[in-house]
Amino acid sequence: MSEPAPGHAENEDHAFHAGPIVAVLDGVTVLPGTDTGCVHGPAWYVRRLGSRLTEVAEESPTAPLADSLAEAIRRVRGDHGDRCDLDNPATPAATVCLVRDTGQTLDYLILSDSTLVTERAGQVQIFTDTRFHKVVAELRRDAVTEDYAIGSSEQAARMRQTVTRKHEFTNQPDGYWVAAADPDAAHQAVIGSLPLTGKTRVRRAALLTDGASCAVDDYAFMDWAELLELVTEQGPEELIRRVRLAEDADRDGYAQPRFKRHDDATVALCTFDK
Repeated sequence: MSEPAPGHAENEDHAFHAGPIVAVLDGVTVLPGTDTGCVHGPAWYVRRLGSRLTEVAEESPTAPLADSLAEAIRRVRGDHGDRCDLDNPATPAATVCLVRDTGQTLDYLILSDSTLVTERAGQVQIFTDTRFHKVVAELRRDAVTEDYAIGSSEQAARMRQTVTRKHEFTNQPDGYWVAAADPDAAHQAVIGSLPLTGKTRVRRAALLTDGASCAVDDYAFMDWAELLELVTEQGPEELIRRVRLAEDADRDGYAQPRFKRHDDATVALCTFDK
């Protein structure tokens, strides 16, 4: 399930299921007035990347996930045509979380701040890209405070400064990595495989953009085990509904300082019966 932020007609998240692959993508929001060098936006980018990933997976179903993502990024780069400056650090980009069921293993790839939650032998495990959290946490300490309400001119100015600084760390060895215009970023992703057979096999997995994982990461009104159980028993829509309630309860961002009152939210649940 993928839902745009309340009041936003366009969803910059995207999810897809193509054969053995499930993925969630989160387009990087662009501040109004930002020169991206591109005629396209994040919503276009996530849908093109999803389409190209599906295409590549059908052509090379057993290729390493990083190779498949790199090829998809390369093809989307071509989709831009000659109208866009793809060297601009603000060029459209997206986080990626995808899994592939090989029958024996659940292969995963994570790029930036999306989250994979799995349950194996009754134990819940979390997989994410800690490089993004480390870099952005340091930047946000200076920019996001309880002093300014969401939407205020002071908060907007701080947000713009932070985004400008964040571009200095985007797709850099000492920073963090996202899918954008450089295929090499795919090979910097967090990758791994988990068993789908035996006593320690994966039984459930949830893929989350940060607009959904914030239930635990930011608002902390449940833990990861509770999140996975809720999504399994009541569906992704219930998790997103509860996130919306938390967002509305703190509309100005004083309790939970953040840049946006609401965010797009996407959840994909996979269950495995072997």
